[in-house]
Amino acid sequence: MATGVFSAARAQIKERTLRNDKWWLQPAITVAVLVSFIIYATFRAFENANYFAEPLISPFYSPCLSTTCVEGASLFGQPFGKIFVFGLAISPALLILIFPLGFRMTCYYYRKAYYRSFWMSPPACAVAEPHSKYTGETRAPLILQNGHRWFFFAGLIFNAILTFDAVLAFRNAEKEWGHMSVGTVVLMLNATLLWLYSLSCHTCRHTIGGRLRNFSKHPVRYKFWTWVSVLNHKHPVFAWISLFGVALADLYVRLVANGTITNVYFF
Repeated sequence: MATGVFSAARAQIKERTLRNDKWWLQPAITVAVLVSFIIYATFRAFENANYFAEPLISPFYSPCLSTTCVEGASLFGQPFGKIFVFGLAISPALLILIFPLGFRMTCYYYRKAYYRSFWMSPPACAVAEPHSKYTGETRAPLILQNGHRWFFFAGLIFNAILTFDAVLAFRNAEKEWGHMSVGTVVLMLNATLLWLYSLSCHTCRHTIGGRLRNFSKHPVRYKFWTWVSVLNHKHPVFAWISLFGVALADLYVRLVANGTITNVYFF
């Protein structure tokens, strides 16, 4: 028996939608951008090269925790040896990308974005979705979306590490402090955008101000909650800008590492 917009109780309209604007454009752009990022990130994760050029390290490979990491890239040691899958040594990036990827995949905004664009559930307001039933996020694999809060906490750890990487970029290739390059700006900008994306997250807002009977007895948490609430209005913007930011930061480090460009120093 049909349910939702296809149920017998709903108005029977032959057209899928009465909208005559380009409602399909936003879902199409979303698909194009996310697929492009996935292709690039997958290529970089499996490339296992050109991710470190003193003092710069790609955000896709930090922290580098494998014995296969190039010299100088492992700031936190190398607790993992070579890991083989089907006889092939996997890239050290694959050991860590699951956490930032999980954070974005379970993000409330990104869920809305790819539910609408990839699964057309629904593709746009006032446009009927093609699915005959709706089960929500109550069974596999979507039930894993409930792990968003834990991916959020893991994401904060990675943000701190990438911020530390940006601070280390105030050195030159000889590890001397007091220098600043284009790479320093790139890594600092990437870290800043990631913090804005994380702190504007709905989970961050609830973690700070949730489960309280009243704010009057918690003035500090209330103040932080108001700040996060301001950022929360821009969460979709930060989600997209930070996505481009992390890709561009990786691309810049890659071009420096393979000798295509030079990391120019301001001083």
